[in-house]
Amino acid sequence: MKPNPVPVAILVRVSTSKQETARQVRELTHYADSKGYLVVEVCRETISGDSASDERKGLQRVEELAAAGKIRKVLVHEISRIARRNSVAHKFVETLETHGVSLYWHAQGIETLLPNGKRNPAAGIMLALLAEMARAELETLRARIASGLAEARRNGKKLGRPVGSSLSRAVFLQKHRDIVRLLKSGQSVRNSAKIAEKGNSTVQRVKALLAA
Repeated sequence: MKPNPVPVAILVRVSTSKQETARQVRELTHYADSKGYLVVEVCRETISGDSASDERKGLQRVEELAAAGKIRKVLVHEISRIARRNSVAHKFVETLETHGVSLYWHAQGIETLLPNGKRNPAAGIMLALLAEMARAELETLRARIASGLAEARRNGKKLGRPVGSSLSRAVFLQKHRDIVRLLKSGQSVRNSAKIAEKGNSTVQRVKALLAA
């Protein structure tokens, strides 16, 4: 009798809408197929890896699947796809381990749990190292951007939106009318962000404009 396939979730993330998740999904799906895993769900995110846990809808969805016992493994392309914050990455892995769910990252081909369900010491060391490298990479990128902007200013270049292009109050509220509706119905900032699938900062800005 053929054993039941291992149920897994695929987690992919990009920072901007100009980037695509197709390659990550394709490679992880191919890996799952090669192992005979059953892909239960593909969780996609378009958000900065430096975002806080409460803004990470993809991570939250994976944790829900793990808590419900619907998955045994989570597949990601590399550690930076989880987060570029050490605290977020480690908390996520610990939550998965609490539910007996292993994290596999494709770039190094390693899992956080051994076949017997115990923690993989090598994975723990690798996770700490790669999470720190992801954070450092982000800081380096920010430093380069800041340096580039400073150089542009020194050369007399104007930065930011063209004059008159910023969104007016009415246009911004119209753009986020789903949030307006949720807030007016009595939903909290956090719940509104979760339902509308938008960041807390956006919801807070809408709330401030409504109160203005």
